Amino acid sequence: MERDVSVQEVMDREFVGVSESDGLRETAELMLAEEADSAVVLHGSEPVGVVTERDALEAFVRAEGESAAADAMTDSVPTVTPDTTIAEAADEMSAQSTQRVLVSDGSELFGVLSEHDLMTASPFAPTANGPAAEAGERAVAGVSAGRGAGVTESGENERFTDQSVCEACGSLSRGLSPFNGQLLCADCRDI
Repeated sequence: MERDVSVQEVMDREFVGVSESDGLRETAELMLAEEADSAVVLHGSEPVGVVTERDALEAFVRAEGESAAADAMTDSVPTVTPDTTIAEAADEMSAQSTQRVLVSDGSELFGVLSEHDLMTASPFAPTANGPAAEAGERAVAGVSAGRGAGVTESGENERFTDQSVCEACGSLSRGLSPFNGQLLCADCRDI
């Protein structure tokens, strides 16, 4: 029996939360102590953004380490509901070019879903008996044709099924190439 895995089944319910006025240095120290790659910035109980490791590093390099978390945060983080399927969440992450989405019902933040969570959940997603397998197409587990699907001029369905995970950094990428026995994205090949 095929079943769509929902975001609430795979999301990380424990996340680092900070207020807008918390210092960036304190936020970075908390992220290190909790071994988290991001912190949700809250205004009261409402999420208003996310500070990632990269955001903090960029602020420190610009010598703004004494600024507030709100000054370094990314404020356009997509949100999905807990009953969203992981395929829909993956589509949203891909469309927004982000590595995480917040999981909320509008009034309460339930957790954070990251690319890592999606990859961990992929064995639970239906792929063996799905329409792509029947048609002989390659498919990424749990990732639907989504927003990238369309119809070509000849009337055939067009699907993006070549998106995979870089073995070095773990990010989703459409352009992986073999390098030293690993499949790597362009960024990791350049290092």
